[in-house]
Amino acid sequence: MDGPRVGIVIPALNEASSIAAVLMQAERFGKTIVVDDGSNDDTGSIAAGLGAIVVRHEQNLGYDASLNSGFFKANELGVEYVITMDADGQHDPSMIAKCIELLVAGADVVVGIRDKKQRFAEILFDFLAWAIYGLRDPLCGFKGYRISVYRKLGYFDSYLSIGTELVFFAAQNRFKLTQFPISTRERFDRARFGQGWIANKKILKSMIILLFRAYLRKDKGK
Repeated sequence: MDGPRVGIVIPALNEASSIAAVLMQAERFGKTIVVDDGSNDDTGSIAAGLGAIVVRHEQNLGYDASLNSGFFKANELGVEYVITMDADGQHDPSMIAKCIELLVAGADVVVGIRDKKQRFAEILFDFLAWAIYGLRDPLCGFKGYRISVYRKLGYFDSYLSIGTELVFFAAQNRFKLTQFPISTRERFDRARFGQGWIANKKILKSMIILLFRAYLRKDKGK
């Protein structure tokens, strides 16, 4: 196969304090792709200096747009698998090895299950995803995909799904999903979902849209 086998997509906004440590561990497992989402610090230049491919947004477009850009670049590179992880150090890069192992063993999508969740809306989202698809923790940012799943849908996200549209698409279309528990570290900066009611509102809105779209797809399939 031409190009790297594994692309590691890392959305980043003002993560100059943590991006180097993340990249120095992650680069052992594949080609790192940092999406600098309009940072006003040295996130992008640090990443480039460490050999990562840096996709730069001139202004902040948000988490989903960053994943869209990262997957587009990974697809251009011709990778077979894509791993997504956070830039703030919450996700231990050593978990990439297990994720790749599960993909190589036959999984189409691998989703991490965090050891803790912080918001009411996340718990509710988790409950509904389990009830409908048997899927735990769809909001976890640590996931792995065969690039063929992305190519089948044609994009990663179309409506601010907080990184969940592609995994729900995979579940609805009977791709093989596998999950494994991951441990998360404490973060000391701003959460990517925002804080308090704003974060819960964003998650609930995404959940409602996802459920509505799932209902429409199911109805069309009758």
